Amino acid sequence: MATMGNWMTTLARIRQYPLLLTGIVLVLAVALFGPVASFFVDENGAKVGAAMPDQPPSLEYPLGTDTVGREILAVLVVGTPLTLRIGLIAGVIGLGIGTLFGFLAGYFGGWVDTLLKGAADVLLTVPGLLFLVVIATTLRGAVSVNMMALVVAALAWMWPTRTIRAQVLSLRERQFVLVARLSGMNGLEIIVRELMPNLLPYLAASFVSAVASAILATIGLEALGLGPQNEPTLGMTIYWALYYTSVLRGMWWWWAPPIAIIIVTFVGLFLISMGLDQIANPKLRRTA
Repeated sequence: MATMGNWMTTLARIRQYPLLLTGIVLVLAVALFGPVASFFVDENGAKVGAAMPDQPPSLEYPLGTDTVGREILAVLVVGTPLTLRIGLIAGVIGLGIGTLFGFLAGYFGGWVDTLLKGAADVLLTVPGLLFLVVIATTLRGAVSVNMMALVVAALAWMWPTRTIRAQVLSLRERQFVLVARLSGMNGLEIIVRELMPNLLPYLAASFVSAVASAILATIGLEALGLGPQNEPTLGMTIYWALYYTSVLRGMWWWWAPPIAIIIVTFVGLFLISMGLDQIANPKLRRTA
């Protein structure tokens, strides 16, 4: 009963923030699209030669087929969860490393701050997409979805490190931190028990931004043909659509659906980030 009560309280609080609620609904709709639609759509249609090529949308093929004989609807059902998986893995790794470095640099200062902040500053000056292209082109063999996530995560930690460090710097001289020091807590205990709880809404907003950035970087690499060639991710679907000149041939049903899903995903993540910012920032906080 207590768990149910907590859920009801959480839902009631979320309803106070329409932007957050709308964003969650959009992202959930995209996340559930693949698993739910897989009960009604044959995923074998995403394989090459599964259908007649170059067919426009019809009752038999609701979103048409591409030049290599794949059903676009089946491609989206299989590819959408893969794209979200890459963004989620890269976001978790990037924010995890950025959170660790940001708290250590911001709280302890000294040579720890100089080393971690310096590394983040140096790498932030490097053009991210160019760096990722170099990493992706040096990989040997077929690129898998998990490998793609690791490539994107390689540059996903610097910005969280900078922003979280700045937040910690503003908190470490607060009264409650001083009281924690006087009570005998060491640095790591203060970070875990005092600072992290105060930054949870900010960390949640940072996670959403990290996932959005990772998905954007993934789609950019895949649109250049540097993604998992054997997987129908959204970025690779756009790449093959461009490769076979679908725009010039008027095959809108090939490139428009993945772009629409990408737009809905980014709008949802943006609204969630704005909603969490309202919670974390007292100046933007709505009154019930």
